[in-house]
Amino acid sequence: MPRNCVNVAVLVSGGGTNLQALIDAENSGIIKSGKIKLVISNKADAYALERAKKASIKTAVVSKSELGQNGMEEKITDLLTENKIDIIVLAGFMCILTADFTKKYDKRIINVHPSLIPSFCGEGFYGLRVHEAALKKGVKVTGATVHFVNEIPDGGEIILQKAVTIPENSTPESLQKRVMKLAEWKILPRALELVSNNILKEGK
Repeated sequence: MPRNCVNVAVLVSGGGTNLQALIDAENSGIIKSGKIKLVISNKADAYALERAKKASIKTAVVSKSELGQNGMEEKITDLLTENKIDIIVLAGFMCILTADFTKKYDKRIINVHPSLIPSFCGEGFYGLRVHEAALKKGVKVTGATVHFVNEIPDGGEIILQKAVTIPENSTPESLQKRVMKLAEWKILPRALELVSNNILKEGK
């Protein structure tokens, strides 16, 4: 009998605003083909864990500082297997994953990045640094990109992008909020639905 939704794990490190956008999208029916079953954080004090608990989603903490890179990835793999996870969403997850890990989950890991890739992306470009770089360059338009994750930071195939204009007198902080609200929180749920739906159609 075919399944009607795939199991989703969300990997987080901080406040969890993108996780909240996914939870809200699932509740409102924007995400129909996927169900968030697990939230994994590399930080025990991440507020994203509270958001998951409020939504009755199972949580786990896997610390790179305690386990090392290989130990962290092994523990994450065990949790994904235990919970029969089909797709992984990186939502502000501040650890780079190795090529060995990403190859295991080819076309099954998606990430949201706060710029229009290939601008302001790759190693070292994360969080406020992305917006600082955009403002320093003087670009008039930025945005967000959801892409598949491979061994190259921000190097996987693009799924969705959304452009956002940059108002005059923007600060990195104000631009970060604007990009989240107008782009990230809109295209991340839509991308998850697209990929989940494709997995269901493949029958995998």
